[in-house]
Amino acid sequence: MVWESWFTIAIVCVLLYALARRWASTDLLVLASLAALVTVGELSTAFALDSRSLNPEATFYLPTVAQAIDGFGSRSVVTIALLFAAVVGLELTGGTELATSWLLRRPKSAVDAQLRLVAPVAALSAFLNNTPIVAAMLPVVTDLAKKMQVSPSKFFLPLSYAAILGGMCTLMGTSTNIMVYDMIQQSPGGRPLHFFEPAWVGLPATLIGILYMTVGSRWLMRDRKPAVSTSDDPRQYTVEMEVVPGGPLAGQSIEDAGLRHLPGLYLAEIERGGEVFQAVRPTQKLQSGDILIFVGMLESVVDLQKIRGLEIASEQARKVAAPAWNRSLVEAVVSPRCPLVSKSIREGGFRTHYGAAVIAVARGDRRVPGKLGDVVLQPGDVLLLDAPASFTQSRRDTRDFFLVSAVENASVRRPERAWIALGVITLMVLAAASGFLDLTTAALCAVIAMICSRCCTSTEARRGIDWSVLVVIGAALGIGKAMETTGAAAGIADTILLLAGNNPMFVLAAVYLSTMICTELITNNAAAALMFPMAWSAASSMPGVDPLPFAIAVMIAASAGFATPFGYQTNLMVYGPGGYRFTDYLRFGGPLDLIVFAVAMVMIPWVWPLQ
Repeated sequence: MVWESWFTIAIVCVLLYALARRWASTDLLVLASLAALVTVGELSTAFALDSRSLNPEATFYLPTVAQAIDGFGSRSVVTIALLFAAVVGLELTGGTELATSWLLRRPKSAVDAQLRLVAPVAALSAFLNNTPIVAAMLPVVTDLAKKMQVSPSKFFLPLSYAAILGGMCTLMGTSTNIMVYDMIQQSPGGRPLHFFEPAWVGLPATLIGILYMTVGSRWLMRDRKPAVSTSDDPRQYTVEMEVVPGGPLAGQSIEDAGLRHLPGLYLAEIERGGEVFQAVRPTQKLQSGDILIFVGMLESVVDLQKIRGLEIASEQARKVAAPAWNRSLVEAVVSPRCPLVSKSIREGGFRTHYGAAVIAVARGDRRVPGKLGDVVLQPGDVLLLDAPASFTQSRRDTRDFFLVSAVENASVRRPERAWIALGVITLMVLAAASGFLDLTTAALCAVIAMICSRCCTSTEARRGIDWSVLVVIGAALGIGKAMETTGAAAGIADTILLLAGNNPMFVLAAVYLSTMICTELITNNAAAALMFPMAWSAASSMPGVDPLPFAIAVMIAASAGFATPFGYQTNLMVYGPGGYRFTDYLRFGGPLDLIVFAVAMVMIPWVWPLQ
């Protein structure tokens, strides 16, 4: 190997060590490594120190700038960005909860609840990016744990694992699958894959994995308490919600409607035709038009908007001039100079004066009595407002409020468009799965449809894209290109072949295990980008061996990050809410790593013959 090969290997080793030790964010470390390769390559060429200048017959070299950054404009990066944006509409309309929460209403036991949770999540993750699915399901799972009186740690990790397993079943299930598929098509001898082709490994792995989780969690999962609880917030908001006439909650009891054990929130009373029910019983039947008075924390109040069949009771909220897609929730602290101090919200004409509607009021750690419109404002009251998107900017410097700030991840929900969002996503999946449209084209059409149907705005779609993931993929593809052009991938592949004795099955196992270990230590996309050139080169070096099975092994192994919190983004998402420790992942996820490995070693050679 030439010096460029050794330099590239050294950069990759430093990158792996830095990622494992968490020196900095993943995107920064991968980008810095790519910058080091490109800079040294340009300097060596300028001073004629590169191998091709020293030896005209040399064929190995560090990538040029154009080659290094080519990954940022790759089809896989564009497709992943579009899928991120498309799912935003599903999130903001509550489509994810609509598609899954109905299964979780009446579980008979903790095992039954786990099964009802992981099955639909795995199914959805086969067609949607699993990160927003897990994010949308977090409050649903918290509510489920409350109802079952079970530690949430029994559900959060199975939730993450189910999303990962389901994503293995299709080409669009994970960003890793999309990226590896793109690299297969660009490699010599690569061929297109069918939409459901990864399911030959992913489906049996998912079924066996779900069985393992529902059975093994009883002994392998410890009861943990969340690191942060909603009860840590001392503010107590009072909010009025109305039972939508003819909606899914009308006629149900408080218990059946799932309103009894809401996390960080309690139902204080019900108003019905001038009559007030203060001692609300679990068997109390809800009627159309009932006004429900809830008291609780900000995060929980925001989550109330996600419950189908409830809407904000304030008539003023319906009169806000801006449409739902152009509104957001805002917190504002009343100052002594506010002209509405000592006046009730209704008497002062708050909506007319500020163009925003008060939907909840917090006054310290105690409940604000009376109807919302009759609350007399006092200095220091914290108001939760349904306001136009421009409200925060226009009122930030006013003396009427001490503080005006938008509530994160609390765009006004559009539940009436949930079925539209589900229809758009379904059409996208059918178009891509049938081959009628290319996956990239289908995702692009879905984004445009989401925006045109007002399921989300263009700003929300852009905000929903996880740019750090795209940076990691683009930079990692550039490093993978360096492994190829310098001959480092070929050199490592020769070493693997030597250790495996040129046995294709042993090489397949070595490729899978190496990728899996890299995934556990760094990230799935970076591991796939680094291991793919080595796997393809190793297979191509063996006469008569098809490289495709080895690429499939990289695709599956790069997604099989179960044994550490860092192996997959969803593992980190549930780390805090579940109150987990590192050993919980190793104890519960380690055996799942081995299960998926065993399934892959059986199915890959059977479906894609090695020779």
